[in-house]
Amino acid sequence: MVEVPSPGQRVNLEVESHNGKTVLEGIVLHPAARSHITLKLANGYNASYPLESIHSVTVIGGHNPIPATQQEGVESSTDLPRIRILHTGGTIASKVDYATGAVVARFEPEELVASLPELASIAQIEAVKLGNMFSDDIRPQHWNAIVKASKKAFDDGCDGVVVTHGTDTLHITSAAVGMAWAGRGGKSPGTIAFVGSQRSSDRGSSDAAENLLCAVHWAANAPKPTGTVGDSTVVVMHAGPHDGSCAVLPGTGARKMHSSRRDAFQPVNCEQLGAVHIDNGTLTHTLNARYSDVLASETHRLTTERPDAYETGVRIAQFTAGPWLHAEHIEAVVQSGVQAIVVHGTGLGHLPIEDPGKDAPENTKVWRTLTRCVNREIPIVVTSQCINGPIDMNVYSKGRKQMDMGLIGHGSVATPETMIVKVHWALSTSMTVGDAIAADLCGENRNDLMS
Repeated sequence: MVEVPSPGQRVNLEVESHNGKTVLEGIVLHPAARSHITLKLANGYNASYPLESIHSVTVIGGHNPIPATQQEGVESSTDLPRIRILHTGGTIASKVDYATGAVVARFEPEELVASLPELASIAQIEAVKLGNMFSDDIRPQHWNAIVKASKKAFDDGCDGVVVTHGTDTLHITSAAVGMAWAGRGGKSPGTIAFVGSQRSSDRGSSDAAENLLCAVHWAANAPKPTGTVGDSTVVVMHAGPHDGSCAVLPGTGARKMHSSRRDAFQPVNCEQLGAVHIDNGTLTHTLNARYSDVLASETHRLTTERPDAYETGVRIAQFTAGPWLHAEHIEAVVQSGVQAIVVHGTGLGHLPIEDPGKDAPENTKVWRTLTRCVNREIPIVVTSQCINGPIDMNVYSKGRKQMDMGLIGHGSVATPETMIVKVHWALSTSMTVGDAIAADLCGENRNDLMS
């Protein structure tokens, strides 16, 4: 049996495959299975072979870490729209560290732009680095930084903004930035397109290039936002598993619905605004019919001059309704000083608060605890674990009991994440939480699919 080189080394591998003896060149990764050797091939894909099928392994080079070098920007015509890319990190700006086999965020914004010379034919590109982090680490202070940087971009004369962002919380940040610009009845000066990728840029199946090209195209060529349908911010990601088309989703109505598919993002209780198409390197876009009607018929809002900032000290607790929700857990969290509680209810927005068989005293305790919270003027907001569909507490007697208790959320069709962002926005501004949740501030509560 051959001796396996260390991860990160470049090797020639002579292997017995289904097609006979084959010679491969690649970088050794940590093995995908025991007694296997795994290579990262030049085309970006990984290949694994059992050690007993290996005839020989020749080391031809060592591990070269990926340098975060500065590269010159892409030269574009001055007649093209000005687009500023705000770089926060995520998979779209990631490569594989072959010494560990892990994906790491290490592209600089200039590298990201220089890797796609096609951008030069779409817009005048500028790139600003706000951070280089995975989206799990994004917090409200980072929302504020994006809002501030987007305002500066528009103040500097840019026509649109593209935010590169990790996908796991991209929809949360897009909702937060959209609310900051349009929550008070205004709109952003131009489109702010959020974009990420499900596969790192150096993988053969990467969606990074197409997603970024489509996001820049939309930011440069799309209609000016109305502010009424969640279009001040948009999410631009693959429309399906195949290349060629990216969906443009309302920034307050999108949600990541799959952990790994390239078309992970889907609209919730709304429709996509449009799509960007790539055909032999040519980019075009189409508008959804309903969005076209909005653009033609609705009175556009005034442009917001000073977008809102989020209070970073706000604390919002979240609970999930079900057999494991207990009063003592709620009480313990309340003692920590939270300013609001969001409960992910079942179905239409129900909580375990009744004990008809007199055999579940836990439910009565939850009811009493939530009632005490309302009496302490702690907003209790109910959203649904179902994701799609409205919160409707009028259907069953339990729901009407919850409304009598003072629980908030009836009628909302916002995604759970947008609902929480909305609570945070209200706590950071002068609007009461109940009024904010009941309103359609900027398209997050529009309910297009069920109207």
